[in-house]
Amino acid sequence: MEVCYQLPVLPLDRLVPKHVLSRRGAISFSSSSSLFGAPDPRQLSQRRGAISYDSSDQTALYIRMLDVRVRSQVGFEPEGRISHPYLCIDFRTLHTRLDYESTSTAPERRVHRLLSFQRYLHSSRLLRGVPQQIPLHILDEDYTGQARCMLEKVGNWNFDIFLFDRLTNGNSLITLTFHLLNQYGLVELFQLDMVKLWRFLVMVQEDYHSDNPYHNAIHAADVTQAMYCYMREPMLAKSLTSCDILLGLLAAATHDLDHPGVNQPFLIKTDHYLATLYRNTSVLENHHWKSAVGLLRETGLFSHLPAEDSLNMERELGSLILATDISRQNDYLSRFRRHLDQENLCLSNASHRHFILQMALKCADICNPCRPWELSKRWSEKVTEEFFQQGDIEKKHKLEVSPLYDREINTVGNIQIGFMTHVAEPLFAEWTRFSDTRLSQTMLGYMGLNKASWSGLQQEQTSVSKEAELGSAGGDTEGSAATTTATATAAARRDSITAQAAGGTSSKEIPQGSKES
Repeated sequence: MEVCYQLPVLPLDRLVPKHVLSRRGAISFSSSSSLFGAPDPRQLSQRRGAISYDSSDQTALYIRMLDVRVRSQVGFEPEGRISHPYLCIDFRTLHTRLDYESTSTAPERRVHRLLSFQRYLHSSRLLRGVPQQIPLHILDEDYTGQARCMLEKVGNWNFDIFLFDRLTNGNSLITLTFHLLNQYGLVELFQLDMVKLWRFLVMVQEDYHSDNPYHNAIHAADVTQAMYCYMREPMLAKSLTSCDILLGLLAAATHDLDHPGVNQPFLIKTDHYLATLYRNTSVLENHHWKSAVGLLRETGLFSHLPAEDSLNMERELGSLILATDISRQNDYLSRFRRHLDQENLCLSNASHRHFILQMALKCADICNPCRPWELSKRWSEKVTEEFFQQGDIEKKHKLEVSPLYDREINTVGNIQIGFMTHVAEPLFAEWTRFSDTRLSQTMLGYMGLNKASWSGLQQEQTSVSKEAELGSAGGDTEGSAATTTATATAAARRDSITAQAAGGTSSKEIPQGSKES
């Protein structure tokens, strides 16, 4: 038996509870793995951290994004593999600014179940006396009433997920997903245990890293809401089965589960263990899928279903999540275009329905440019900030900075314009060919206006810079006046475009499809 022992086992502050050794967790034992060496498994039982071995599922690999440091004091080092000098980058310190110092006087406490990266941080704060920075799940009736009112319009494309997150006190993903599952009658239809379902959703939300500017639980809730809008489209609404809808909602809610806030190339060039585990192919998406399956099994949400049905649902869930890999965008888009050209899509065919669900999830994942300007702009700033944070880390560790991730030479505007031109527009153009509805035309209309808005902001910045240079050459007083005039003119142009994109447009500005959504 070989052991994937190189996966850094965490945390290091306590022994492994005996009951954990019979459960799935951060390390898997596989009889077929040839990627790593094979120390005596009995040595592992003496290691500190989250180790598990499940004799009934030896091929399962459920890795939690905890810590990426290989620690020499553990007792052995990886064999037959050269460690990258930047393997010591600790994801736990990428975003957090708190100084967690372990104290020898801290009482030992048993870990009752395996913790993911995010839940481990919360647990560690309590164990080490650091105040827990988690919002209380208590809302007054005014807030819950407003949240319920918003849920009545959850199918509206202008749904403000940021406002909904505030009204639910940071529990938008739990509240939204539970509401949609219940609205479709899936809880009763699949006989889902309410306690298990709620626990699953809570754990899913906890496993999103709240310190990520973009890839957090609010993004997951936004994608889930968009997925719901797409599944309500006429062509899908009359064809999707209850199982399709369940998988679509769960895939949307978990599609970025336990995202570390960095991209796949970063994991590969830092020789991260996940990159090795998944052979540099759809690394993050495989991790999101395995993490989701781990939570499904940990909570036993599908334990009452026949084993074959449960496994099939896990596989199809993975197929949906893997489709969100942006590096495979052209493959899916070419296949989608070919189906549309040949007009051979048949939604009574299960495989064709599944493919359309994949395309719907891809659209939902990158639909931010198609939202009203205020929402789209906010998402754009968040995703760009996450890019720039990775660029800062790469600079700090003397790594090659990823394209578009350098805050000194890139702006939000040029990144968004390029993304819309090369990624979003081709995808949504084909989606509109498939489902030419009012919603599809509205999305294209918003994207055109948002692109124009970013172009306007780019011109404004350029104009202000030129005026500032001229002002410096001509005198401080004249330069200040010129700059003020340029800024006012550009601001007026931006406000005009923003007002249009926010919903004050005429039917000519946002084309409406002939079909009702």
